[in-house]
Amino acid sequence: MNISLAGRTAIVTGGSKGIGLAVASQFAASGADIAIVARGREALDEASTAIRSKAQARVIALSADVSRADEVKRVYDEAMREFGKIDILVNNAGTSRTGSLEELTDEVMQADLDLKLFGAIRLTRLVFPQMKERRWGRILNVLNIGAKAPRAKSYPTSISRAAGIAFTKALAGEGAPFNVLVNALHVGLIESDQHVQRAARTKVELDDYYAKASQPIPLGRFGRPEEFANLACFLASDAASYITGTSINVDGGSSPVP
Repeated sequence: MNISLAGRTAIVTGGSKGIGLAVASQFAASGADIAIVARGREALDEASTAIRSKAQARVIALSADVSRADEVKRVYDEAMREFGKIDILVNNAGTSRTGSLEELTDEVMQADLDLKLFGAIRLTRLVFPQMKERRWGRILNVLNIGAKAPRAKSYPTSISRAAGIAFTKALAGEGAPFNVLVNALHVGLIESDQHVQRAARTKVELDDYYAKASQPIPLGRFGRPEEFANLACFLASDAASYITGTSINVDGGSSPVP
C-alpha cells in the first residue's frame, strides 16, 4: 500500500522529540508540509533540520506554549501564513505527570487541562471550519492507555486524557458529514526522551531500564516512535477514509481495555 500525503499540510504539537517528531518525519516523508510546535527553540531547530534532511518538504518550527490561548492562535496564524490551509492536525502536546489525590492541587489539575485538553480544543476549533469547508480533514488526538483504564494515583493525566476520548468521539460525529475524520491514538510504553531521563535520574543503565519496564508488556518490549508514526500516517491519509471516532491502543497489548 502506498501512503501519500502529497499536497497536504499538517500541524504536529509536541513535534520536536519522540512520538511527535516521528509523526512529523513520517508525514514529511509521505509528501506533507509540516509545522512542528513545541516550547524549546533549540530542540525545534534540531528537529526541523532532521526532517528536512530526509524529505523534500516545507517545514516550519514554531516555539509556543499550547496551554495558552494566545499562543495557540499565533501558531495557527503562522501556519496559515506559510501554508494557506491546514489539512491535518495532530494534538500530541503533553506530559505524563501523575500522583495521588492528596497531591492533586487545583493549580496542577488546571495546568494539565490547559495543556492537554484545552490546547487540543483551542487549536482544533481554529482548523475545523476550513476543514469542513473543503470537506477534507484529519484530526488525531494522542492520548494514553490510562485514559481507558486509569490506575490508582494517576492524577491529573488520566483525567485529562479520559476527557480527550469524549472530545474525540463527539468531534468525530460532528465532522463526519464533512469528511473530517477524528481518531484517538492511545500510547503505551514507547521509547522516548522521558524514559531516557527517568533512567538517568534513577542511575540505571538505559538497556536495563527498558528490559525491566518491558516485562509486563505482552510483546515484551517498548514500542518505537516510528511504529506509532506509521499508524498515524495511515489514519491521516486517504487510505483510512472510512475510519473515524476510533480509539486505538498502540501499546504492545498492555491495556486491559481494547
